[in-house]
Amino acid sequence: MNSPAKRRKKNDYNSSDQPIRSLDFFFAKQRQNAARPEEQEHPASSASANDGIKANVTRDNQSTELTDEELARRLQDEWNNEGPPERPSLQVGDTQKSLAINVKDANESSPCTEAPNIDDEEPAKPSSNDNTNVKQKNTLSLQSTSSEEDTISTNIPFDQSPLEFEPARYVPELQKHWASDGGCATYALLTRCFVLVNSTTSRIKIVDTLVNLLRTIIEGDPKSLLPAVWLATNSISPPYIDLELGLGGSAISKALKKVCGLDNAGLKTLYNKYGDPGDVAFEAKKRQSFTLRKPKPLTIKSVFDSLVKIANSKGHGSVETKQRIVERLVQDARGAEESRYIVRTLVQHLRIGAVKTTMLIALSRAFMLSRPVGAEFEVRPTANLKRLKKEDMAELNTKNEEIVKACFARRPNYNDLIPTLLEIGVCEELLLRCGLALHIPLRPMLGSITRDLGEMLTKLQGRDFSCEYKYDGQRAQVHCDEKGKVTIFSRHLEVMTDKYPDLVALVPKLRGEGVSSFILEGEVVAIDRESGELKTFQTLANRARKDVVIGSVTIDVCLFAFDLMYLNGEELLARPFRERRELLRSLFTEIPHHFTWVKSLEATSVDVEAVQAFFKSATDIKCEGIMVKVLDNAPNPELQIEANGTAEDELVEPTTPKKKGKGIKSKSKPDVDKSEPKTASRRKALLATYEPDKRLDSWLKVKKDYNTSADTLDLIPIGGFYGQGRKSKWWSPILLAVRNAETGTLEAVTKCMSGFTDKFYAENRTKYDKDDPENTNVLPDKPHYVDYNGGGGWPDVWFEPQEVWEVAFADITLSPTYTAAIGLVSDERGLSTRFPRFLKVREDKSIDEATEAADLAAMYRKQEARAPKKDDVAEEPEEDG
Repeated sequence: MNSPAKRRKKNDYNSSDQPIRSLDFFFAKQRQNAARPEEQEHPASSASANDGIKANVTRDNQSTELTDEELARRLQDEWNNEGPPERPSLQVGDTQKSLAINVKDANESSPCTEAPNIDDEEPAKPSSNDNTNVKQKNTLSLQSTSSEEDTISTNIPFDQSPLEFEPARYVPELQKHWASDGGCATYALLTRCFVLVNSTTSRIKIVDTLVNLLRTIIEGDPKSLLPAVWLATNSISPPYIDLELGLGGSAISKALKKVCGLDNAGLKTLYNKYGDPGDVAFEAKKRQSFTLRKPKPLTIKSVFDSLVKIANSKGHGSVETKQRIVERLVQDARGAEESRYIVRTLVQHLRIGAVKTTMLIALSRAFMLSRPVGAEFEVRPTANLKRLKKEDMAELNTKNEEIVKACFARRPNYNDLIPTLLEIGVCEELLLRCGLALHIPLRPMLGSITRDLGEMLTKLQGRDFSCEYKYDGQRAQVHCDEKGKVTIFSRHLEVMTDKYPDLVALVPKLRGEGVSSFILEGEVVAIDRESGELKTFQTLANRARKDVVIGSVTIDVCLFAFDLMYLNGEELLARPFRERRELLRSLFTEIPHHFTWVKSLEATSVDVEAVQAFFKSATDIKCEGIMVKVLDNAPNPELQIEANGTAEDELVEPTTPKKKGKGIKSKSKPDVDKSEPKTASRRKALLATYEPDKRLDSWLKVKKDYNTSADTLDLIPIGGFYGQGRKSKWWSPILLAVRNAETGTLEAVTKCMSGFTDKFYAENRTKYDKDDPENTNVLPDKPHYVDYNGGGGWPDVWFEPQEVWEVAFADITLSPTYTAAIGLVSDERGLSTRFPRFLKVREDKSIDEATEAADLAAMYRKQEARAPKKDDVAEEPEEDG
């Protein structure tokens, strides 16, 4: 049987015949006492008041036939038509629920509303000039949520071309609107941009929309630019500063239930239907018609400050503090769209497709067109830019973009970049002001992937290069200043100093004569101190990450250095690799089995046999493969004849798959001059300088997992995650599983995001479309037969297991995250793969023929049995230099 409350919500509840007494009934006597002094002079008005009370009681009897919302709307209309009474009174809504409202609590949650004191307050005297439709100051009344939305910001056409958009047309009105909020730009402005960006897949449109938003803030409220950039890039600090929100899904759920009046069943229904927390918040807020507390408009700065408070809240009581802040943000969000993006920001999954590179491009273009009031740097009038040819405009944009990107690559912190841009704009001085700095990581240079040695040798025709072991360790960027302070960063710019106290103590001792400060790069590898034998990455991963004490270290490491980027206060990025490597090896002291250089071999494209032998020696001692780096900026003149004699097509069109390769090829066809050598421009780009945050062909990696003879696995796709940046509209990565033949379960083994084409991504997204309610290929929740502990994050969509994919990989490793083959090799850990790469869909296999957990365990044992032979190590080529 349904409870009375549930039947009442269904609007089929037959109430009792007894009259329902409202708040007006309980305060009627006090009203009569307050009105008695006037009854002698105005007996008619007294009689009128009594009639009104009777009418209220009659109205209450009729109210039981209406739903709560219908009654609330009717009462609000009556209130607006009749005007306020002669003294402040409570107009909350004459329903049974209204009797449970604690007026004091309601007023404490709303600093803009004061509770009326009926006993002490003097009766209000109506004025002949008063507008009877205006509520009095101390009235607690229903507020319409839709009427509070910022209609000024939502009508700004940010998606126009920046050459057509004029911020000056909108800034004065916006500033007038912001004046009531302390002059700060409202969050509605940012929301407007997010909505437009989310509605398009065009990268040009996304950049244009961001440019126009940034220009409006630059000219209207420059102080809000920095928090706006942080919020738009879905972060609140750079990676090397430990500032994480640390919010769980329960905090969002509690806030939505409390603010939007949802129960557990209603919330679960919305989650099952929409999946994304932001979309759930959108629907919940859209259904909320009234609120007792008038929302305080959110500003960009206040939202960012709230996120910082959440991140800094630690220790006892922090959970309650975070929860209050989250609830206040959700409560103050005006309209459904603001709620959507507030919640997406809280869960750190904004999904607008604007990644770091897009934001840097938008910043460079915005500061070319706009500047804050009082700034003196040069901007270019849009009228002049409109007259430029398309190629000239592209060249101008590219120049500014490269400056901003280079600055952020050297010092990846918007807290440094944005204030400098507001002061001097985009110019060469920006590179000096935002250059390399000790204890601030620069973004590492990356190498392009080649499928085999033959392709690598083809790409580097006519060049001198160095082959280096690609050790199976962790890439580290080591900073040391004059005082001997050491900071170690990972390739993702996270601080690893606490993880390697033994290296921190060792690094100052490496400095040779004349060395005071430096930034070098190397690979940290687990090692046997006595024999010098290298250990696997999995061994290194078992080392504790925080609060490591030197005396408690059980896994020894060696630092293999391969590059030097900063020395004694001077940047070395513009120097060729041969010179940087010479400084590294001549100015630092080698300590065997503690600190040394990567093993290397100098070669050219004619030294095929030597390079092949070097690659084999690297894989024999469990290295991932080799890195091949161009030594000099200019080609070797002695090798030019050989290079010119090589097939031109091989040089112009590299075989390495690149997403932009097709576009470049087709775009350049009409302009190709057959009479000119095609090799010139190709080799000119292969510079030996260190280019932070760039993936170039001057660094190539040849890894053993790309060997076509390597083992593969037949895995079952079971779930997908929302992609980032360009892949935000697709599922990437994909969660894969092996089959446990004994239990019948599917055990998660790895996440794969490599080897897919754009066409495959699109087809896969359509096949597993969770937004289609009739799609039987997706599941509402994790199926009971899937074994996954969620250590790598829960998928945004669960697939109906039905396909088998062939996947290549580098190694099989023990994993605390994945459950594949758990108990077969280790009782506590499962098995996973490193560097998985999709090859193809095995249409000839059913899921019953997928790789079994026992087979995976056997492959792992076989891999571990391949120990390097000492004789093989002794025959390795001698190290150059």
